[in-house]
Amino acid sequence: MTTDRPALAPFDASTLAGAVRLPQLGVIRVVGEDAASFLHGQLTQDFSLMGLSQARLAAFCSAKGRMLASFVGIKRSHQEIWLVCAQDLLAPTLKRLSMFVLRAKAKLSDASAEVALYGLVGDGQGWPASTWAKTDQGEVSLVRLPDAQGRARALWLAPAGAVPDLPELNPSLWQWLDVHSGVATVSTPVVEAFVPQMLNYESVDGVNFKKGCYPGQEVVARSQFRGTLKRRAYLAHAEAPMAVGDNVFHASDAEQPTGTVVAVAAHPVAGCDAIVSMQISSADGGRLTAGAADGPALTLLPLPYPLRDDI
Repeated sequence: MTTDRPALAPFDASTLAGAVRLPQLGVIRVVGEDAASFLHGQLTQDFSLMGLSQARLAAFCSAKGRMLASFVGIKRSHQEIWLVCAQDLLAPTLKRLSMFVLRAKAKLSDASAEVALYGLVGDGQGWPASTWAKTDQGEVSLVRLPDAQGRARALWLAPAGAVPDLPELNPSLWQWLDVHSGVATVSTPVVEAFVPQMLNYESVDGVNFKKGCYPGQEVVARSQFRGTLKRRAYLAHAEAPMAVGDNVFHASDAEQPTGTVVAVAAHPVAGCDAIVSMQISSADGGRLTAGAADGPALTLLPLPYPLRDDI
C-alpha cells in the first residue's frame, strides 16, 4: 500500500445515533415446514440449525459460484424465514429461487410491502450483544449488524407502518457507516461478478464450509482451500464521486481494470468512500484510480475486521 497519499478529512462518528428507513432493501418471505431445509440447500449459510435468536449473512450463487444476491436471513418462526436483500435484485432472485422449490414444502413471496425496514445506529444498549444475533419484541425483530466507525448498528423489522422510537438519521450517514462495516450487499451492477470470498464473505460469517451442498459450492470451496483466490474486498476513499460498478485501475496497467467498486457512500466531510473488490497484488503499492486509468485516485483504508485464514 502506498504511503504518499493525502490525509483524509476527519469526522467524529462517536455521537451518531438514530434510525433511517431502508427503501433500498426488500424482503423475500419463505413459509412452510421445509423453509429452512430448502434455503439450507440453496445458500452459503446453515439455515437448518439457525435458531430464533440468530440471523445469517448468506449468498445465493450461480453454478459457477458467482453471487446472484446476498441476504440477511432471520427466522420469524420455525416455519417462516425472511430474507433481506437489495430491492433491485429481489424480483429476479425470487423468480430464480422459486425454480428450485420443486417438491419442497415451501412457498416464496415478496413481503416488502408488509415489512417496515429501518437501520438503527447507537450505543447498542439493549440490542443483541453479538453480530448476527436477533431479538424479538412482539412483532419487532432486531438484528445486530457489524459495528462501523465505533458505532453499534442494527436492522429493525416490523409490520408495515411501524416506526422505531428514535430520532431520524440522515440516510447518507447510514450508507457511509454501511460501507465502513466492510460488508457489501450485492446489487444489480455487480450481480454475478464475484465468488463470496472476493467480498470477504468467509471472514464476516457469510459462508459455512461445513454445511451441505448448494449451487456453486464446489467453486467456492476450491477458491478457499486450493489457494486460487486472487481478489479481495478493500475499503477505499476518493476525493471525487464513484459509482457501484465502476472499474478500478492500477498504475501498472492502464487498459485492464484490477477491480470493481461494489458499494459507495459520500464521506460526511469530503469525497466518498467505497468497498472495492480487486486483485490482491494491487493492494501492495502503486497508484489506484476509479472509473478510468486517469480517474480520481483511491486511498486504501484499513478493514474493520481481520481476514480469516483458519476456516
